[in-house]
Amino acid sequence: MYTENVKTSHLSVARSISVSSPASDPPHTPGASQKMSSEAPSPDESRVSAAESVKSFIAGGFGGVAAVCVGHPFDLTKTRLQTAAPGAYTGAIDVVKKTLAKDGIAGMYRGMVPPLLGVTPIFAVSFWAYDASKQLIFALTPNRTSESLSIAELATAGFLSAVPTTLVTAPVERAKVLLQVQGQAGSQTKYSGVTDVLKHLYKEGGIKSIFRGTGATLARDGPGSAAYFAAYEITKKALTPAGSSPSELNLGAIIVAGGTAGVAMWALAIPPDVLKSRIQSAPTGTYSGLMDCARKTIAQDGVRALWKGFGPAMARAFPANAATFLGVEASRKLMDGFF
Repeated sequence: MYTENVKTSHLSVARSISVSSPASDPPHTPGASQKMSSEAPSPDESRVSAAESVKSFIAGGFGGVAAVCVGHPFDLTKTRLQTAAPGAYTGAIDVVKKTLAKDGIAGMYRGMVPPLLGVTPIFAVSFWAYDASKQLIFALTPNRTSESLSIAELATAGFLSAVPTTLVTAPVERAKVLLQVQGQAGSQTKYSGVTDVLKHLYKEGGIKSIFRGTGATLARDGPGSAAYFAAYEITKKALTPAGSSPSELNLGAIIVAGGTAGVAMWALAIPPDVLKSRIQSAPTGTYSGLMDCARKTIAQDGVRALWKGFGPAMARAFPANAATFLGVEASRKLMDGFF
């Protein structure tokens, strides 16, 4: 989810957990005041006040914004490595050097507005869908012997959460990628901002053009979200002392669990992310779909091309997720003092 990710995310890829004060975690939750639990909720736990829902929604937004601010330079580097012509860059450091030389520090934040604008709804939809998916699993297994969801069931809920979230993430990613890649390798600046991108895309091919890459986005965020939630639960349990509740984890442990989950997600999501970036940045008609993009990418650049941007993505995953948790916790505590 994105966001980048962030999705994220997503995902964006960011997620949510209840600690000493309830909070959300990436990506992308209106129900952040509830525990991110694998256990069947009681009626009382299922009732969340309007004020708490508002706090959760806002806190998730702040967490997502923090993730974007910390992670965007890494994301831009990843996207440029994925979409540039062979030989344009020797590696991630070369991308940074050339970007700074041409556009200064502001160049590292090119294309940041789309994920900033999209991160709040992405986080909200993702966590709402994740919670709904868990409830669906409980509803479909009325005779279950355990009141807790297994890791496989949590991963399934994570995968399902990406389905509705993609409807928000895909157009955000489309605009972000186009803004990130313009100006590289001496190309001219075509778009002046997000609104200009959307106007051009709509004029070029209508809504279909704006949502180009939706299938690739789901191919990335579905498995990515599954890995994220599974890794998060495993790490959270591993960091919980015997006899203690996971909800009593301290902030440091939460950051470690969230960062680990982010790394797990991107370790799996890079190949479809490469294809998504290429589909969304290529001229109309270059690729007929995800599989066509995969075939042409491998034929032209080899299988290794599917892992372009792996370094920047991994470098971004941990700090971006840590920033998300810090943003959520800080904003949540601030709001608790007001209402």
